[in-house]
Amino acid sequence: MSDQEAVPVAVAPVQHPIHLVVTDDLDRSRLTVFFRLLLVIPHLIWLSLWGIAVGFCVLAAWLIGIFAGRVPQGLHGFISGYVRYETHVYAYFSIAADPYPSFSGNAGYPVDVVIAPAVPQSRLTILFRMIIGIPAYIVLYFLGYVGQMVAFLAWFYAVFAGKLHPALRDVLAYWLRYNAQACGYFFLLTQRYPSFSDE
Repeated sequence: MSDQEAVPVAVAPVQHPIHLVVTDDLDRSRLTVFFRLLLVIPHLIWLSLWGIAVGFCVLAAWLIGIFAGRVPQGLHGFISGYVRYETHVYAYFSIAADPYPSFSGNAGYPVDVVIAPAVPQSRLTILFRMIIGIPAYIVLYFLGYVGQMVAFLAWFYAVFAGKLHPALRDVLAYWLRYNAQACGYFFLLTQRYPSFSDE
């Protein structure tokens, strides 16, 4: 073989900059599952309040990103914390996870999100992010309904069985992953479009 011939190299697929890590054991407390709707209320209130601040941060990140071509690390970290916390709350609410989440959004929850650090992004895609993201929003809208229906089934299953069926958890994890990736895309945490696969 001459020096000019290329040698094919197997390249592992690049993981999405926002990906879900599930370490949950599928065991569920029947009592907390039964009262899950009440137990999640403080988290929904905090999520709403934090979401207001994130809205202003996303606007600032959008304006800065148009001119600088990247989101400042401080804004990226604050918004990432919100996306992580939102995923924890949705996982708890949908029975995809059992432990009561902390209000801080710190890593380590049984259904967690890993978000890559801020990197330069195309100014043009930042400028038109909401328009480019319309198809992802439509998919997320319908996946949200699927997630709600599966969460309803998961509630019944967990109340009676004391655990969550792996198939139900996998569907919920798919929805939570897509939701985190879509939010990360809309909130300028990444310019990579939400993925239908784990990659």
